[in-house]
Amino acid sequence: MRDGWIFEEIMLNQWQPLQTILYDGWILRFADGYTKRANSIQPLYPSSIAIHEKIRYCEEVYSSQGLQTVFRLSSFTTPEELDAILQEEGYEAVDRVSVQSLDLREVESRLPITANIRVRDHVEDEWIDQFCLLSSVDGRHKPTMKQMLSNRCSAQGFVSIELGGEVVACGLGMVDRRVLGIYDIIVSPKHRNQGWGEQLVTSILRWGKEMGAELGTLAVLVENTPARKLYSKLGFKEVYQYWFRVK
Repeated sequence: MRDGWIFEEIMLNQWQPLQTILYDGWILRFADGYTKRANSIQPLYPSSIAIHEKIRYCEEVYSSQGLQTVFRLSSFTTPEELDAILQEEGYEAVDRVSVQSLDLREVESRLPITANIRVRDHVEDEWIDQFCLLSSVDGRHKPTMKQMLSNRCSAQGFVSIELGGEVVACGLGMVDRRVLGIYDIIVSPKHRNQGWGEQLVTSILRWGKEMGAELGTLAVLVENTPARKLYSKLGFKEVYQYWFRVK
């Protein structure tokens, strides 16, 4: 599970929130409500304060920000009994996610380029507009997205696929410590099941290898069967799972 621990740290670094508070081994992240990942508590490291006292503190801090208190838990959670304690306190487990990896050193280009693929090395309003349109993200989150994605701590590749002048898919790759993180994979609803998701992910894998990445990683909802089938076809294998606890 060593790779899993590394992936946890890398995903936290790559998906930067607007603000971070370190609290006795726990990492509290805030991003004005945009995504659970960036607005949740990551209990990664050992701590000394009583657990119930820490939970109360977190609830007060998130409430003061107008945010729901959300814990992101995994097999690396410290202490191990936190999941059971949160369940007793009425926190419901939601959105179980599979973290998967792929050895890029053994990957050859699997697909020919059959569309106009554009890769930007920094975030642009156009890419954000395309992503929000395809994924139906509320436009009020655009400034937050731009600020988060402008916090460059690693190489970035903002990828989009155009067909007949229309963007049909877009996604994001980030490389840190020779690990490629793949995020925000989205295909236009009317162009799904036509191979564009595979083109998109393969394009990001190509870009990641060019940037020196040796491992690829991504996170996919366990219940998202079509996406999991695609990633399995490309050679990804599950390393571990994480989930959220919300009250």
